[in-house]
Amino acid sequence: MQDAAVPVSARPRVLAIAEAANPEWVSVPLVGWSLASALREVADVHVVTQVRNRDAFLRAGLAEGRDFTAIDSETFARPMWKLAERLRMGAGKGWTMVQAINALSYPWFERLVWQRFGGAIRAGEFDIVHRITPLSPTVSSSLAGHCARAGTLFVLGPLNGGVPWPEGFDAERRREKEWLSYLRSAYKLMPGREATLRNASAVLTGSRHTEGEIPARHRHKTIYLPENAIDPARFNRTAAPGPGPLRACFVGRLVPYKGPDMLLQAAAPLLRDGRMTLDMIGDGPMMPDLVGQARQLGAERGLTFHGWKDHREVQDIMAGCHVLSFPSIREFGGGVVLEAMALGVVPLIVDYAGPGELVVSGTGLKVPCGTREQIVAGFADALARLADDPSGLPGMAHAARDRVQSHFTWARKARQIAEVYAWLRSGRSDAPPVFF
Repeated sequence: MQDAAVPVSARPRVLAIAEAANPEWVSVPLVGWSLASALREVADVHVVTQVRNRDAFLRAGLAEGRDFTAIDSETFARPMWKLAERLRMGAGKGWTMVQAINALSYPWFERLVWQRFGGAIRAGEFDIVHRITPLSPTVSSSLAGHCARAGTLFVLGPLNGGVPWPEGFDAERRREKEWLSYLRSAYKLMPGREATLRNASAVLTGSRHTEGEIPARHRHKTIYLPENAIDPARFNRTAAPGPGPLRACFVGRLVPYKGPDMLLQAAAPLLRDGRMTLDMIGDGPMMPDLVGQARQLGAERGLTFHGWKDHREVQDIMAGCHVLSFPSIREFGGGVVLEAMALGVVPLIVDYAGPGELVVSGTGLKVPCGTREQIVAGFADALARLADDPSGLPGMAHAARDRVQSHFTWARKARQIAEVYAWLRSGRSDAPPVFF
């Protein structure tokens, strides 16, 4: 669907709820900030966020009171966060546990939001209340019911998360301390979930998996819209790898589910023969083991462990590569895949979850999601073929950049959501907009 023009006179007044939104952080907070900021181009937006983000908002030039409101829910949020940190059993682990604790603490934030803005919502000062974050579909919203009773449109999402662990990766699941993930589907029985979906005017889902978890009775107002996008001002280079062997990179935390060890095993023969170089960008608990694995495989030639890098440095390294080799087996959004595509770095990914949905025919290469041995073999074969014949890479790189520009910039995403707003305000007589 083409972006529709949004006349200034039709600009909706939007209260954007983004508890997690911060321009100086990554992951969900950066998504919350980026989407809320982009919506300013298509709507009159007032952002409501958590007080921990206040200083970053001010440093970004927003005026408190006029552009945003910071809600201080720390009385409840701080001890719950500390509890989650203890229960997750390791930095960067137990993500499902963290989400579960957040699902318990978040309602207090929404209660304070309603205390602050309930009168304005009832008075019709906002056309739409849009809860952008949390992204997790397990976190219900009391605001949905409040808005329904006030006659105000309520948009939920994009929601994403809970992609099942592929069969054969229980060892990685245990290493990630994801014990609670075995019980995750129990959230569907919580009464708040049905009330949230029933009272929402529209539900944006960031993945086909999450879309599939929405009950059929609510599908008529469910719209598939991946939550990730790129900022052309942040990723503004064009990849220009020099002559020589195939240049590949990996970007991400060095943790089991992202598969850096599988990548090293697959790339080892090419590294040993000098037919490929590999830049590993990121850090994490697997770093010492990966260094030892590379040594054991005799694959140290052409291999560089860069550790953590600023996004500008990441872009500089990636822009010297032909391929993003990213064998993650449980990626919800796959933002790094979009970043690579924006630079013209061809993604080689596992055809599962977020990355599998972002990479379409002609814009990258997919390896079927199978056993560990099958994924390693698939990546080894794909890399070997590219090293032998890289002639198809420029065409895929060009197509990847075009796809990002047409669908996955924050400005494009804001225009897509503007179409959702327009559909809701028109009375929803037609089917909801379709973007993919």
